[in-house]
Amino acid sequence: MNVSAAIKKLERHFLPEDFTITIWEVLEPYLKNLVNREINSFSDLEQWLKDMSEVEAVVSEDACWRQIKMTCDTENKSLEEAFTFFMMEIQPKIQPYADLLNKKLINNPFTKELPQDKFFTYLRSVKKSIDLFREENIPLQAELGVMQQQYGAIAGKMTVEVNGQEYTLQQASKFLLNHDRNLREEVYRKIQQRRLQDKDAMHDLYSKLIAKRHQVALNAGFENYRDYKFVELGRFDYTKEDCYQFHEAVKLHVLPIVEKINRNKKAKLGVDVLKPWDTEAEPAGVEPLKPFNTGKELLDKSIACFEKLNPFFADCLRKMDELKHFDLESRKGKAPGGYNCPLTESGAPFIFMNAAGQMDDVTTMVHEGGHAVHSFLAHHLELSAFKEYPMEIAEVASMSMELFSMDEWESFFDNKEDLKRAKEHQLERTITIFPWIATIDKFQHWVYENPNHSIEERTAAWMRILNEFSTDTIDFTGLEQFREIGWQRQLHLFEVPFYYIEYGIAQLGAIGLWMQFKQNKEKAINNYINALSLGGTKTLPELYAAAGLKFDLSPNYIKTLMQFVNEEMEKL
Repeated sequence: MNVSAAIKKLERHFLPEDFTITIWEVLEPYLKNLVNREINSFSDLEQWLKDMSEVEAVVSEDACWRQIKMTCDTENKSLEEAFTFFMMEIQPKIQPYADLLNKKLINNPFTKELPQDKFFTYLRSVKKSIDLFREENIPLQAELGVMQQQYGAIAGKMTVEVNGQEYTLQQASKFLLNHDRNLREEVYRKIQQRRLQDKDAMHDLYSKLIAKRHQVALNAGFENYRDYKFVELGRFDYTKEDCYQFHEAVKLHVLPIVEKINRNKKAKLGVDVLKPWDTEAEPAGVEPLKPFNTGKELLDKSIACFEKLNPFFADCLRKMDELKHFDLESRKGKAPGGYNCPLTESGAPFIFMNAAGQMDDVTTMVHEGGHAVHSFLAHHLELSAFKEYPMEIAEVASMSMELFSMDEWESFFDNKEDLKRAKEHQLERTITIFPWIATIDKFQHWVYENPNHSIEERTAAWMRILNEFSTDTIDFTGLEQFREIGWQRQLHLFEVPFYYIEYGIAQLGAIGLWMQFKQNKEKAINNYINALSLGGTKTLPELYAAAGLKFDLSPNYIKTLMQFVNEEMEKL
């Protein structure tokens, strides 16, 4: 399939070339024009859709840049203010117009003439937005948009001192790979103690978010926020019952493999009991993997790796580098985590992460690189709305790239033994992430079904669910207080509620694609490119089918995939 990374910023035809969003008054006339414009023919409708799409792209990109700049420097007050201004003064005023535009589209007689093969998912999504819209939720959603960012501000300040030097928690985690078990334990405890210092602030923030989210759901006529969020996230193709089925499958078919991985780790380290600070370590005499030193080296090696997989993938990263769309290294004052932020107007996305020279950073980089490739592949679609693809396929893009790229990781490791260890690490991670996904997902179901719970009840529910998806191969004796707040390190709970099961669903898709890749590399990559080029113009089962995959969360299907990964691990 012929694809190119020669991406161009979209030309403006409706907004002036030099238009920027400074205050609401400069944007409103264009929205009024769209609301009041007469649509008297099918070609009028097509032009109106293009103009609306242009405004959406410009607004979306403006909001993205505000967020990118703020996360790159959480200590800069003016950047935080610019983001808050958008969330409180611009976004809330757009929403009533968005609702009017949605209704105008659905009620227009020419809408029936739009080709269903391209517009079905978009129109379905528009109808959903009309059903969910409530005037009284606008201020609540604006407040939530700002409150959610407080998580990054609290977490971004967390540092610990190791050997007389200050490290962010991401940077300090590299010591958990060290041979010196005493040092590992010391750093593990320091990191956990540091989290403990802010546990009340995190509990308090989460309680406020839950209360506001519950109110949003009640206003929209839902019994709880979970049911509201399933509709808002556009989960048209699976239900909460499917999530419960996934939880059960993880217990049945994944936990036994995790148990085996932990037993092997214990034997390899030669320890009597496996403690949480042992899970990432290597036995004495085996140096921790050191795939790169600097952010630039990480990028150069990722480009070399992608080049061997498919030159187009490498071109995407080169284009982003040319545009300075990377901020890769961990530093104080930078928000935690990593993301790929699509920029709808420019086309080339932005990758943000906190690299500290570890193996996990390679995984994060190729993961976000997969998202970036997806952004490039969907950029050609005519309307901004077509580029709004479901999260479940977005994560297939990134997680498949983790597995595809393993074959080309010589870019990071010139030593065969290190390469083998890196692949083992990746496959272990592919499996061991499932119980955590199930834990976080099940916890959220409980939290929002019981919105008026106390902190004691929250902690009890968390521990009950955590134990359900844990094996007894890791000994947490005496570390209970750390385990009780384990959920607080999961950014998604605070910033993107209910967005987590997607990783599990997508990991199944990624394993399915990797099975194809092992049989026929070219065909698998073509299926991958085909599916991602469709953006959001097809339903989730159709997007999976385009990638040659089955959309299936049943225990039996999950069992087949787990057996495959288990066999691949044994080959190593």
